Amino acid sequence: MIRIPKCVEEAIHTHGAKDYPRECVGALLGQLDGEIRIVQEARPLPNTFDPSWEASLRGEAIESVPGQERRYLVSPNTMFQLLREERKTGIKVLGFYHSHPDHPALPSDFDREWASPWYIYCILSVRRGEPQELTAWQLNEAGDAFLEEPIEIVSVHEEGRDNA
Repeated sequence: MIRIPKCVEEAIHTHGAKDYPRECVGALLGQLDGEIRIVQEARPLPNTFDPSWEASLRGEAIESVPGQERRYLVSPNTMFQLLREERKTGIKVLGFYHSHPDHPALPSDFDREWASPWYIYCILSVRRGEPQELTAWQLNEAGDAFLEEPIEIVSVHEEGRDNA
């Protein structure tokens, strides 16, 4: 399960609407409480996806590869900085969020190919610029399927402190 303060959910919605029609991406930072991942911050990250990279990787023409409207990438340097910060502060990288412009909040094959089993992946559907449903997923250990995770949205009062 992942617990997200309402103000953090609103920040994810705002980011998805702002970056529409491109996919937004961000890190979910917080703490573990047993099996519950408690999000304290949704940190927007740059979407560094470059269609020429995927085209060369797959041996396809660049015209056949979608751009940032259907793909996102967190750069290795950004990931390194997040993990470095995690070691310094103890605030964990619990997962990532990204948007699906004009598509359901369901993981794509691309999402599955690039996911890691430990992290939670929240997906926000943004339709015509308006944020819709937010879902959460975790890749199984075999790496071949996502399992939906329950999301608990809590007010700051319920959480006992301001987590934004």
